[in-house]
Amino acid sequence: MNIKPATTILQDYNGFSKYCHELDEPVVLTRNGEADLVVMSHEAFRRMEARIKLQSKLLIAEKQVAEGAQLLDHNQVIAAMRRKINAAKE
Repeated sequence: MNIKPATTILQDYNGFSKYCHELDEPVVLTRNGEADLVVMSHEAFRRMEARIKLQSKLLIAEKQVAEGAQLLDHNQVIAAMRRKINAAKE
């Protein structure tokens, strides 16, 4: 875990921003020695958000399978995708 005092931002925003982008992970900012905020680059945030959405979709799919939902054949999925692509072109 990467921990920095909150004053780091106040003293050198550009340097802190560069650090966050290079680190590419969340940074915990402390205030009076206690964890206060978590900061990360926008790119890292977007990737984290995408992972969370994917995990959510996978959990839903796993639940549907566990409940006996009917699965689609590979060819059915590809055909449906092609229909949607072709409809979007029109």
